Amino acid sequence: MARNKKAELERDDIAPGLVVKTKKRLVVASGSSHPELARQVSQELGTELAPTEHRVFASGEILTRFERSVRGCDIFLIQSFGPPVNEWMMEMLIMLDAAKRASAKRITVVAPYYPYSRQDKKGRGREPISARLVADLFKTAGADRVMSVDLHAAQIQGFFDGPVDHLFAKPVLLDYFEQNLSPEDREKLTVVSPDTGRVRVADTWSDSLGAPLAIIHKRRDPNVANQVTVADIVGNVEGRVCLLVDDMIDTGGTIVKAAQALKANGAERVIVAATHAVFSHPAAERLQDDSVDEVVVTDTLPLPEEKQFPGLTVLPIAPLLARAIREVFEDGSVTSMFDGAA
Repeated sequence: MARNKKAELERDDIAPGLVVKTKKRLVVASGSSHPELARQVSQELGTELAPTEHRVFASGEILTRFERSVRGCDIFLIQSFGPPVNEWMMEMLIMLDAAKRASAKRITVVAPYYPYSRQDKKGRGREPISARLVADLFKTAGADRVMSVDLHAAQIQGFFDGPVDHLFAKPVLLDYFEQNLSPEDREKLTVVSPDTGRVRVADTWSDSLGAPLAIIHKRRDPNVANQVTVADIVGNVEGRVCLLVDDMIDTGGTIVKAAQALKANGAERVIVAATHAVFSHPAAERLQDDSVDEVVVTDTLPLPEEKQFPGLTVLPIAPLLARAIREVFEDGSVTSMFDGAA
């Protein structure tokens, strides 16, 4: 007892005026779904990816281990959730658990494409809200923050009990069109929303490009997945260069039917712009339809050779992600990246 008291007194003699400073440490780690994107992000940040062991056992179980200390660090785990989405989801949860148990100070999930984002509400009775379930899983596994690009529905931000950085790919796509559309095309440009749910996004594009807006009214059978019927077009598209904007392309059915409707109504050209190229089969074949003149996407998801085709342009999203990561790490403003607005 006396010895402990003496030790405390000795520490008291040393402690007054002593300031202990700790240096923030940025760590970027990658899952297995899109390692090339993670490498590009780390290069933009001027750092290296944390060496990470990923193993799949014969039984299908996944093991992830960080090969260097992440204690006290600000770690950003990059994983994009294309197919097979459930395998990548499980790997991310295991990475989160590993980082939490390794005493990382703050853990951010960087999910350029958010999994199950289309299941953001109940369309019929007895349906799940899987996008909320994903947020709960991230939180329970140890995530302090989530970062994603062009969520299918903005309300998903409210599903996660913590900060959500909702990034927008519009500046990346917009820069491409401003540089590559000819003055003649700019004069004839019309921005088109492929359905009523994307009108707000298309409207911001319309304002940015100074082009009129058209809307396609579509009907979808709730009992049949990936089947769409185009009902009507609101707005003038005859003789116009139509820019169809959407957040994702899955099987390509909606986009191609919209493009066919636009051409049938006299559109001169149809250009498609989307953030997430899911490109589930048979999207690559469908998007080569004569009604589609060009498809422009970002690389939030990996695009293997079999999913690529003539007329496809893929823009890098890594600079946007890297800037957002830097802002978060340095306690800056992510909103300032988009001029304070979406």
